[in-house]
Amino acid sequence: MMDRDSRILVVNAQAFIGSAIARVLKTHGYTGVSMLPGKPSKLLDLSGVDSFFAQNKPEYVFLSAGKSAGIMGNIQFPAELMLDNLRIVCQVVDSAYRHGVKKLLFLASNCCYPKNCPQPMSEKYLLNGPLEPTNEPYAVAKIAGLKLVQSYRKQYGADFICGIPANSFGPGDDFSEDNSHVFGALIQRIHTAKEKGMGDVLIWGTGKPRREFMYVDDLADACIYIMNKYSDFEPVNLGPGGDLSIAELASMVKSTVGFEGDLIFDATKPDGMPIKLLNTAKLKAMKWESTIDFQKALDTTYAWFLTEKNTCIPNAALEQRR
Repeated sequence: MMDRDSRILVVNAQAFIGSAIARVLKTHGYTGVSMLPGKPSKLLDLSGVDSFFAQNKPEYVFLSAGKSAGIMGNIQFPAELMLDNLRIVCQVVDSAYRHGVKKLLFLASNCCYPKNCPQPMSEKYLLNGPLEPTNEPYAVAKIAGLKLVQSYRKQYGADFICGIPANSFGPGDDFSEDNSHVFGALIQRIHTAKEKGMGDVLIWGTGKPRREFMYVDDLADACIYIMNKYSDFEPVNLGPGGDLSIAELASMVKSTVGFEGDLIFDATKPDGMPIKLLNTAKLKAMKWESTIDFQKALDTTYAWFLTEKNTCIPNAALEQRR
């Protein structure tokens, strides 16, 4: 268990999930929270990462950092997404081990599950089938990170664990036009349509795929919980349970935004995985459950967007280009 004054490193606490973890840690009374300074590209500097560990000697590490994108970004920048995520996890995990970190939590992705995975997706189904082609390079990098964490645990006895989160959303998310994930993209597009007085909104795909969505502060709370409660070789799914179709989510966003036009689904665009619902039996057995109402979380997210829409930071995948 982490003490309230433990030296806790969140990598990268300037990013969407990392900032939520740092925020919720402080809300829970943890006073020794630190972050790797600078932009996400600093995590690609091996000597800089290692020097930070050497100087600050963190005891606990939350590794949620990495580069990600929506379907379009995954199609356009597969090499960057794969290489940079591999470099980040290799550098951070190795530095954590060599500098005596007591425990590390690495967040993988639900993209790691096979495209046609049995639902809900149990941890035992990892690597049991082909991945969704549109995000395969990103998913392979996350799988490599998961296996690296397991390998350090197996070979060196390091107390390194892995969580696999549901699709997260909330304040601080990426709402950029081209590279946001579905939640941010829907808010951005439907809000813009309302502002411009448009009669309809075009949405990629058929609207039929189903996704499990988790408010980012809820995810942060689950991460802190398993850091304190879980220590095992196998990963653990992190999700609230339950899913929505993209069409159902779009309808809820439309109502929240107050848009009165039509939602038009473009079936010529890719859908991604047909269903992504996590089996969270392992997490529930540890007595963690979500306590955040979905509609309230959607309202909070949209309110944040209205305040910050002119200063929203684009997804880290766009920060630098080779």
